[in-house]
Amino acid sequence: MPNTIDNPLDTAVEDNPADGGHVLDGSHRGQRGIEISLMLDASTVSESLTLRALRPKARFAPAGAHPMVPSAHVDSFARDNLPPRQQWPDFLFDLPELNYPERLNATVELLDRQVEAGYGECPCLMSATESLTYRQLAERVNRIANVLSRDLGLVSGNRVLLRAPNSPMMVAAYLAVIKAGGVAVGTMPLLRARELAYPITKAKIALALCDVRLADELEEAKSLAPNLARVAYWGSGASDSLETLMMQPGYESFAACNTANDDVCLIGFTSGTTGEPKGTMHFHRDLLAVCDSYSRHALRPTAEDRFIGSPPIAFVFGLGGLVLFPLRVGASSILLERASPEELLPAISRWRPTVLFTAPTAYRAMLPMLANHDVSSLRKCVSAGETLPQATFEAWREATGLTIMDGIGSTEMLHIFIGSPEEDVRAGASGKVIPGYEARVVDDEGREVPPRTIGRLAVRGPTGCRYLADPRQRKYIQNGWNLTGDTYVMDDDGYFWYQARSDDMIVSAGYNIAGPEVESALLTHPAVAECGVVGAPDDKRGQIVKAYVVLRPPYTGDGALTRALQDHVKATIAPYKYPRAIEYVTNVPRTGTGKLQRFELRSRAAADGQQKLAS
Repeated sequence: MPNTIDNPLDTAVEDNPADGGHVLDGSHRGQRGIEISLMLDASTVSESLTLRALRPKARFAPAGAHPMVPSAHVDSFARDNLPPRQQWPDFLFDLPELNYPERLNATVELLDRQVEAGYGECPCLMSATESLTYRQLAERVNRIANVLSRDLGLVSGNRVLLRAPNSPMMVAAYLAVIKAGGVAVGTMPLLRARELAYPITKAKIALALCDVRLADELEEAKSLAPNLARVAYWGSGASDSLETLMMQPGYESFAACNTANDDVCLIGFTSGTTGEPKGTMHFHRDLLAVCDSYSRHALRPTAEDRFIGSPPIAFVFGLGGLVLFPLRVGASSILLERASPEELLPAISRWRPTVLFTAPTAYRAMLPMLANHDVSSLRKCVSAGETLPQATFEAWREATGLTIMDGIGSTEMLHIFIGSPEEDVRAGASGKVIPGYEARVVDDEGREVPPRTIGRLAVRGPTGCRYLADPRQRKYIQNGWNLTGDTYVMDDDGYFWYQARSDDMIVSAGYNIAGPEVESALLTHPAVAECGVVGAPDDKRGQIVKAYVVLRPPYTGDGALTRALQDHVKATIAPYKYPRAIEYVTNVPRTGTGKLQRFELRSRAAADGQQKLAS
């Protein structure tokens, strides 16, 4: 946040490319602790004063209103490649807990503060191979941070690629990079060399920390991304391995880099559901903000909770649910290297967790296996990553008595910004806006539409989109709001109801049809294991609804089953939405995080349509 000074005419000049050049700025804190930006542009002064009048208890930061806090980064790449400030979203810091000091290191707040608060001997991370208390994790983080800065040449601001399955060592590496002032770039374990080369090149990464079991693809990626100069592996026991370097005398303590709250500490690359991945840049304050908004006000964990889940911590859904949220309250996390539904259920029985994070497909897949496993320790179940079908929600509640807490988040926003605590959940709705955020449904011109009107979801709050040197920033940010690419309806009570990704809406003979709604209807039929629904070109209707269906054994995809599935959809939702074409497939394309890649299905449908038109 900007410096606060007594005289509103005092000024400071900061020369920062991300600010779009020289910015003349001054601040004044009124009796209520309100900050008013006084810019040379008279219209900005007027706007700030108007905001003060309309929002007397809020802290509001319009895009470009304040200069950034002086950075601790020696390597200025991250700040240099932030979008121009006029392309940033507006930020809200309405809640007192979201007002952080200017100098802030996220690892210190998440880990060191807990040791100081008396949690040092409490369990922190558990896995099949080792368990760490808060004090043990803090020492490991210090040792890795020393290796980074003393042996591997890290200077603050350097990006560090991290590659490993979920494990205590992976978490320690994340926190160590951040504590040393670096920028962590996590990658999914399943990524291949070509997919690894993209973030290495885009973020100009010269150093990586990697589990030796995943070395092959990373070594191959080095030939595709030659700027990756050095990789430190752990798990080999070699003389130059990370664990050997960590054991040097004096490495048990480390003085954290005195980072700014708006220094970049994490670049999360999107999973590629809409094409080429985008690098989303997050500040130290952002890692705390998602804890102090969604986790604090909707999830509401305690220090006694045990977290478990399937998402990789390289995926921000997993980073929040398995690392940030438990550490923020002194809770513990169970880290599974493999967490398919077949492996997740036995782990729940063994470890007795209380909070579960996984995707809708996993909840659905676990349903037939529940009778053979004890899940009675669970008290909260969180779903995100893709829409939660109402049929899955109802079946899980009937089988376990637990209400799945659905929510929508994004890599750009870092975590969930719409969701509800269990007592406020409505089946089929994503939920209400999380405290600290604002959300609305807007039309194509960005104007807010009335309740019960379909439109585009717009959101703003303490986090927001900042792409790494990417022209798509202009599309995601409009009028200071984050446009997530989702189509929604808000009801009269403020609940948001997901319709589709904006590019997943099917227009057939003038009707707007949401592909996920048709998918949800198909999934209630016992023959359907998985499915994806997209629009296919049609010379009469423009588009028709086409479903790609994976069947459960022993069903066979013949004409009789096709008619049965079509009739089932007609009886479940409005008949005009039924799939006029059904193709049976052995699998549907998904990202490494389990999200359905509808753009792949759209491409397939378009290619098939062109062939038919040509013939």
